[in-house]
Amino acid sequence: QVQLVESGGGSVQAGGSLRLSCAASGPTYNTNCMGWFRQAPGKEREGVAVIDTGGGSTYYGDSVKGRFTISQDNAKNLVYLQMNSLKPEDTAMYYCAADPSLRCPPELVVAGSFGYWGQGTQVTVSA
Repeated sequence: QVQLVESGGGSVQAGGSLRLSCAASGPTYNTNCMGWFRQAPGKEREGVAVIDTGGGSTYYGDSVKGRFTISQDNAKNLVYLQMNSLKPEDTAMYYCAADPSLRCPPELVVAGSFGYWGQGTQVTVSA
């Protein structure tokens, strides 16, 4: 089992920055692929960023490319999401996810069918 705990959410004005953290506990083989997803009220869940924790490859949703950066600290079992140039449309509940799949296969990333999920942290961006 893997437990994921997100932190770092909050309220910020448009153009501001936030950094989300996801602390993972449990067997590391269950966190070969980790990512951030978000869901706004009335909208479908959206993939934000994904990282292959073994190789370091990253993938980003089109709406956040160039503004968000996913990174990891393997020694501390932490994954971060640095969010810059925030927009009101970034307002959502952000969830950390993990999966044992190696190298984050495309079908996993597209479907968002990760095996483990955190409780989420709210990000609110005001105009």
